Amino acid sequence: MRAGIGYDVHKLIEGRDLILGGVKIPFKMGLLGHSDADVLLHAICDALLGAAGEGDLGRHFPDNDPKYKGISSIKLLEEVKMLLKSKGYSLGNLDASIICQKPKLSPHIRRMVENIALALESEPDRINVKATTTEELGFAGRGEGIAAYCVVIIEKN
Repeated sequence: MRAGIGYDVHKLIEGRDLILGGVKIPFKMGLLGHSDADVLLHAICDALLGAAGEGDLGRHFPDNDPKYKGISSIKLLEEVKMLLKSKGYSLGNLDASIICQKPKLSPHIRRMVENIALALESEPDRINVKATTTEELGFAGRGEGIAAYCVVIIEKN
């Protein structure tokens, strides 16, 4: 059994879709990034890669590589899953938090969990996603960006 932690943050801007956990969230702003900028999935990928001793997201999917421009982070998560599988690991469990003031995310969390479970070939009950505000403090509280944290356990098959 191995543990990993992941963190990601992206700036909110106008003119982009807001994608979290592979779900398009209706909102007036989206996250800036080379890919779809899904902070939740990026934090999950980093946690999984860290647990497997495989570095971080930027090592595997550099933001200066044109083949990753606009890519769905679900595809990145599926590639991370394949790397874990090749090393003999699978998900034990995953616990993630999304930090943002707006929009309200609770109506979308079930679909996020389903997307993550499907991408990782895991049971949804091994995946927990939650959202919280910062009570209007800091960059997230001012609506300047969204952050996500994730902790995972991976197990040898």
